[in-house]
Amino acid sequence: MDQRPQLKPWIEAIHPYVPGRSTGAGGRELVKLSANENPLGCSDAAREALARPHDPARYPDPDATALREAIGAAHGIDPARIVCGTGSGELLGCAVQAYAGRGDAVLFSRFSFSLYPLLAAKVGAEAIMAEPVDYGADVDAMIAALDERVKVVLLDNPNNPVGSSLSDAEVERLHAALPPTTLLVLDQAYAEYGDPQAARAGLELAAQAANVLVTRTFSKVHGLAAERIGWATGAPHLVDALNRLRGPFNVSTGGQAAACAAIGDTDFVEHSRTHNATERERFTGAMRALGNHGLRSIPSAANFVLVLFEGDLTAEMARDGLVEAGYAVRHLPGQGLPHALRITVGTAKDMDTIATTIRERAERA
Repeated sequence: MDQRPQLKPWIEAIHPYVPGRSTGAGGRELVKLSANENPLGCSDAAREALARPHDPARYPDPDATALREAIGAAHGIDPARIVCGTGSGELLGCAVQAYAGRGDAVLFSRFSFSLYPLLAAKVGAEAIMAEPVDYGADVDAMIAALDERVKVVLLDNPNNPVGSSLSDAEVERLHAALPPTTLLVLDQAYAEYGDPQAARAGLELAAQAANVLVTRTFSKVHGLAAERIGWATGAPHLVDALNRLRGPFNVSTGGQAAACAAIGDTDFVEHSRTHNATERERFTGAMRALGNHGLRSIPSAANFVLVLFEGDLTAEMARDGLVEAGYAVRHLPGQGLPHALRITVGTAKDMDTIATTIRERAERA
């Protein structure tokens, strides 16, 4: 008889989250374009805020008061309707934990953020994956997949790893089909890179509806991935639920200060957005030129591009060629996309090198 503590079966079935690689064979350091980080770094204002002295022996403000006020001022939200977390991942986990459990289900599109099935598994809920249209979320399929077991619907918009985005009208149509007892979580980690109107509409829906939560992060456009800062907004009872479950001192003092500075540096955000749009379009154009070699990319509203390899050049061959060229990108067989690479938009030089490497490999395949 096994005398060790026994894992719950739904926990034992979990495969840990696998981050994007950053090294090659023998620990060789690669340019990391596998985790959708900002290639421009963070703003000088945020870096200066991080460098300011603070007492490491004192706990941070448990309520992130100044940060919630800064977020509220930037987006026109009552700070009382904002909760901060250790990245948006903590808050997504709290939302699923609060409203789903054994016998329930969590619904999302098949090709969504790889954390979603783990969040369902952690609470013993079933993960239901709605079939997509050209890899992106299909509202009709998601509505058809609804049943009485679905307590939480997770929608990353823009989507990761595909990069596609639903219009505000489509998001509202999905919400209208949900029973009031089902929570809709709009994961807007990449909102600043996409359609501003769709992002704003999501926040407005969260302000009006009793069953809509929006999550955001400082890890992407603000370039503060290492500091682990996210936030969520919704009806007071939803914010209360997340506050009951989140860590008590979950955002560090330095992180709070850096995020306050970052959200005020609108010039850096605009520069990051413009750089991303320019390089993303140049790169997708280069991929379109390789269509006769069986390559295509999905139109992206995020800071990455999903490239599909449907000809003689396989995703594995392209990945290995990029590693030789010094780059780490994300190969996605574990998400049902063995023929795809998710490539973060880097600097102009990065994107030129990657496009050239893929073209040369395609011409030799």
